[in-house]
Amino acid sequence: MSREGEAPPQAEKQVNDLFDSEGLAQAIETEDFKVFLDHIPIAIVVSRLVNGDQRIVYANKPYEELTEQSVAEIRAKGWSILDSFRLEDEPRLPFSEALASGDDYIGTFKREQPKLALVEAYSSIIENEDAGKTYRIVALIDVTEREKAQREEFARRLRDKDMLLRELQHRVKNNLALITALIRLDARNQRNGDRVNLDRLAGRIESLQLLYEDLSVEGLGQSIDLGHYLSQIATRVMHTYAVDGIRLDLKVDHAPVSINIAMPVGLLVNELLTNAFKHAFEGRPTGTVTVRCLHERGTRHYKVVVADDGIGLPEAVSWPSHGKLGALILQSLRENVETDFKVESDPGRGMRVTIGFAHNPPLPKSN
Repeated sequence: MSREGEAPPQAEKQVNDLFDSEGLAQAIETEDFKVFLDHIPIAIVVSRLVNGDQRIVYANKPYEELTEQSVAEIRAKGWSILDSFRLEDEPRLPFSEALASGDDYIGTFKREQPKLALVEAYSSIIENEDAGKTYRIVALIDVTEREKAQREEFARRLRDKDMLLRELQHRVKNNLALITALIRLDARNQRNGDRVNLDRLAGRIESLQLLYEDLSVEGLGQSIDLGHYLSQIATRVMHTYAVDGIRLDLKVDHAPVSINIAMPVGLLVNELLTNAFKHAFEGRPTGTVTVRCLHERGTRHYKVVVADDGIGLPEAVSWPSHGKLGALILQSLRENVETDFKVESDPGRGMRVTIGFAHNPPLPKSN
């Protein structure tokens, strides 16, 4: 059966209020965004409300590969295009009916023909004040190769741990919302005449992808090692923006945290590192970017530091800027844990951002 999630957190509401839905349609119609979405490793399909009915306006390549339906075949059609998929626990219920009665996690669906496929379906509504511009984004995750017995055991563990189930649902819901927000943000900038920075956008999505990789079936839900996660992000950003003479000073502790903390912290660190490597050393041949993730075992205290010895912030400029994505991510973090957030900048001597919080580490992974 479809399940309705809890009310969306305030940060997600702010995202939906801040960016209008026209940006999504414009982004989808550009070749650059089509290429970008084609590389997201899950099937994504988007519909738009037209004359009271949702009609498909976009699907990426993973969707075409999963369903064997081309974009040309499904464009302007309704969600009945997926009715060959039936809810696994209620085979009489086709996909379109299950989708109409639920949001967030819709359920697990099975298709017998033309070839066996099993998918987990997630959905998010993108609303605008103008009801004629309401969108629905659906993600289909292919779990065909996962044995039914494994999935049943996985589901049993989640039922035994209600908090883990809520985290799983919120993870997918928040990631869909973030993907949508990132697309709309850059689409809006493009409409204002700014050049769309696909490298920065790809870096944000890569941060989420790294989080997915750490959430393997064996380790899902118990904890994320924030130190390991941030070291992966720092290494990826360094590889993307590396400049001769600029070095990365990285030191991380084992720091188990919940996913609701790891995701916003990782995105904040990605934003800070991208800014540092691109802007902090203009006109300077050398410099150091420092990343620390500190956690004394047996305590509740964590501290993340991102610093550079570059030129510092310009006068009268603060970070994160109100209304920008960094501010929204920080708000999301503060909704999950009480956060001590400090920004220090000294012109000509660099910038230092400290994120401190107290957190009860999740329990060790169970066998």
